[in-house]
Amino acid sequence: MNKTLNRPLILASTSPFRQQILQKLMLSFDCAKPNVDESPLPNETAPALVKRLALAKAKACEDQFNDHLIVGGDQVAVINDEIVGKPHNFDNAFTQLRRASGQVITFYTGLCLYNSGTKQHQVVVEPFHVHFRKLSDAMITGYLNTEEPYNCAGSFKSEGLGIALFERLEGKDPNTLIGLPLITLLDMLNNEGINALEQLNQ
Repeated sequence: MNKTLNRPLILASTSPFRQQILQKLMLSFDCAKPNVDESPLPNETAPALVKRLALAKAKACEDQFNDHLIVGGDQVAVINDEIVGKPHNFDNAFTQLRRASGQVITFYTGLCLYNSGTKQHQVVVEPFHVHFRKLSDAMITGYLNTEEPYNCAGSFKSEGLGIALFERLEGKDPNTLIGLPLITLLDMLNNEGINALEQLNQ
């Protein structure tokens, strides 16, 4: 059973993948859609972008949730120092995966926990490195036709068949790759006096 917190938890995202990850902690939470312009600023680096947007998304829900703990997050993929966006269609996804073949894509995930009651926030950026196998055109085509990951940065779903594209994963927390670093979020919640395991006794 999910446990209710003294200060309610809000996930500033409508991503079903982030919701599924957060449910692992067995804490009750609600979801809200943040209204934030995600366009990068001139000369903004990928880590700076996701850090800024994670905080902005959390604060965007403040008017609606003014005494809550709000989780904001943002993620981009980078290959050869260039941000890789969502492909939206087969052709773009094919180009992305062909480019990723044999390469390393780094995902930068910004995570923010904002206390809208105290106006205090914690925000970090976590990198996660994906080492791709050498991919043939047939492999890429078969994968895209099967999973159609056209709304996913990098053109794959690591929680599904996308794992077959990888040679090695390198990072602190596998949840980071899907968009929500739980190990770091647990640390942030601890700083707010919330221990997810101790909540199970209440």
